Amino acid sequence: MKFPGKRKSKNYFPVSERGRDPFQEAGGGAPVYMVGIDQLLVDIEAKVDEELLKSLGIAKGQSMLVDDATVDRIYQALKGQGKVVGEFAGGSVGNTLHNYSVIADDQSFLLGTITRQITVGDYAFHYVRNTSSRVNLTHLHPTTGPMGRAICFITSDGERSFGVSRGIMDDFPEASVSEELIAGASGLVLTAYLLRDERTPIFKATLRAIAYANRHAVPVVISLGTAALVREKRAFLIELIRSLTVGMVAGNLDELHELTGQEDPLLAGSAALEWADLVLLTRDRHGLYLSAWVEEALARETKDPILSKSIAEYNKYEYSRAMTRRHCQKPVKVFSHINPYLGGPSVIRNTNGAGDSALAAVLHDLSANIHHRRVAPTSPKHKAQFLTYSSIHQVCKYANRVSYEVLRRNSPRLVQGLPEREDSLEEAAYWEA
Repeated sequence: MKFPGKRKSKNYFPVSERGRDPFQEAGGGAPVYMVGIDQLLVDIEAKVDEELLKSLGIAKGQSMLVDDATVDRIYQALKGQGKVVGEFAGGSVGNTLHNYSVIADDQSFLLGTITRQITVGDYAFHYVRNTSSRVNLTHLHPTTGPMGRAICFITSDGERSFGVSRGIMDDFPEASVSEELIAGASGLVLTAYLLRDERTPIFKATLRAIAYANRHAVPVVISLGTAALVREKRAFLIELIRSLTVGMVAGNLDELHELTGQEDPLLAGSAALEWADLVLLTRDRHGLYLSAWVEEALARETKDPILSKSIAEYNKYEYSRAMTRRHCQKPVKVFSHINPYLGGPSVIRNTNGAGDSALAAVLHDLSANIHHRRVAPTSPKHKAQFLTYSSIHQVCKYANRVSYEVLRRNSPRLVQGLPEREDSLEEAAYWEA
C-alpha cells in the first residue's frame, strides 16, 4: 500500500520505498497539519515507593494538583536522593503532536502558554529543546511566570502517579485561538485536563476552538486524561462529545469504563460510539482496541480468523475503513483488537506516553486520508466520506508499533522515526505470520 506522508528515511508501516507522496510536495494545494491545545508541562520522572505517595496524599495511578512551593520541595528532595530518572517536555497533547510530527515528518501546531523570558537551562528551554522542530510553536502565548511541572512518580510495578504544579499552564487566552488555523487543520487535538476548571482562561479558549472546529467540520479528538477526571466531569464530557460534528475519543480502559459504565473493552468502545465516531482504547499489556462506524454496504470482511468475545464475531468487519456516523445511511459498528507488538518490550521502564503515541499514529492516518483526497479526489479510495486512509485493522497495527517504540524507551516522546520493518528476523516473521 502506498501511504502518503513525508519521510526522509524508511519507515516501518505502512509505506514502501516505491511511490511515496510527501504531504506538502505532491500535487501542491493546502497544507496538511494537526492543531492541538495543551497545558504545557515539563515531566519530571522519579522512581519512588508507595509510601511516598501515601505521605503526599496522591492516589496511585491518579493525578493531583500540588502548589508550586510543594513541587519545588519534592523535586529538590528527590533530586538529592538520586531518584529523578528523567526530565522531559510533557503534556498529553504536546507528546501526541511531537510523535505525530516525527512519524509523519510533517508539521503540527501547538497552542498553549509559555514563559515569556526563556533562559538557557530553565524549564521552558528544556520544553522547546525536546520538542520536534516540525511542531510549530509560533502560536504559543508568552506570559510571565513559571512553566507547569508534573512530577511523575513511578512505583516498582510501573504504575504512574502525578503531582502537578500549574504555573502558567492555564493562562492561555481565548483571543489567541485562530479560527483560520483551525479551519485548515486535519484535526483538533484536546485533552480533558483542559476542561477541568471552568474558571480558567484555557477552558474558555478550548470551547472557542471546539466551536471553530465544529463550524468547519474539523475532527475533534479528545484524550480522556485520568479515570478520576472522567468520573468528575462525566456528564459534561458526554454532552461535549455528542455535540461534536466529528468526534473521536482516546483513553485507557479505566477512563472508558468511567465514561460508559462498561468494564469490558469491546462493550466500552461500543457504548462510546453512541456519542463518538471513532474510539481508541488502550489496555496496557492486553494491547489496544479501535471501534468505529462504517456504512453497511461498504463494510469489508476480515481475512483473519473471526473471533468472539463479549461481542460475537467482533472483528468480522475489521478490514473496513472508518466513517463518521452522519455519513452512513445504515451505520454498522466495527471493531479491531491487537495484542502488544512482539508481546511488548522485554523490559518496560514505564508506560508514560504510550497512549499518546498510539493516538499519534491514528492522527497520521487521518491526515494521510485528507491529503490523498486532496491530491487524488477521483480515487476509488474516496467513493465515500471515509475518516481513515487505512482499515481499522491496519491502523491498529500502526498504533501498536508506534506505542512499542515509546514503551521500550525511557521517554514519552520518539527521538526519531520508526525503524524499517526488516530490522530483525523476529519482526519480519511477525508480519509474515
